[in-house]
Amino acid sequence: MKLYDLIKSYNWLSVELTLLKLYPDQYRMLDEYRNVYEKLKVTEPADYNDIEIILTEYDCDPNFESDKETYIDVSGQKKIADPNDITNGYAIEFLEWDKWLGMDLATETTKNFSDLEIIAHCLYEMTFIDYDEEAIQEQFKSLNDRVEEYKKLTDEEKEQKTISLDELKRRLDEKKGSS
Repeated sequence: MKLYDLIKSYNWLSVELTLLKLYPDQYRMLDEYRNVYEKLKVTEPADYNDIEIILTEYDCDPNFESDKETYIDVSGQKKIADPNDITNGYAIEFLEWDKWLGMDLATETTKNFSDLEIIAHCLYEMTFIDYDEEAIQEQFKSLNDRVEEYKKLTDEEKEQKTISLDELKRRLDEKKGSS
């Protein structure tokens, strides 16, 4: 089953109620979500058969400031895992929406989540960057442009313009301590 099949099967009100149940802090953005949902219902899905959508529930990090005990990760995974790959999971929030619609849903996703939960979690992830697909693609292009610029730097320039993860943590801890 593809995400498109689910979206075509449900009206907005059902999705809205589930979205509010799962993400109550998003109530002010309901019009944005509704607009995206209506656009998805009339978008032709692309053939995107090598990756499927998988929803996975994880325990929240106890150090993360949240009332929630778990969270749902929405990602893509190759249908046929490559043993040479480090991971089989892929971030898909920057994918074009027609590709989302054309992806199959992983079997474990359809077993562990209701149709409406799948739609709500996917809708939340699809719009995590923005509620406008063009704006999402512009941000993705901007990120890719920065990566290409970085690749062109000399080793000396890279060293001057980057910091280690330890240094980043130290700076963030300092900032946290001064607030």
